Amino acid sequence: MLLHDQHAEELNRLDSALESAVDVDDEAAFRSALEGLLAKVRELGECLPDDVLKPSDAAVPGDDATLSEVKDLLVGSDEGLIPG
Repeated sequence: MLLHDQHAEELNRLDSALESAVDVDDEAAFRSALEGLLAKVRELGECLPDDVLKPSDAAVPGDDATLSEVKDLLVGSDEGLIPG
């Protein structure tokens, strides 16, 4: 999925909400924030052809990601899941 820089502010706001939920181990807030972030990525992102492989700065977890898994993704990150 290709995300354009023009959407960075909106995506970072959603990413921050997800980080906040993870920081306080709030499962309900985490699930809501994850669903919101994924919905926005799907709305704003452009699908790449199957034969295109590009590096990414973003680490967007799947629908079924757990709070613990996302916490592990955030370890050592000072920019969250979506840098910018």
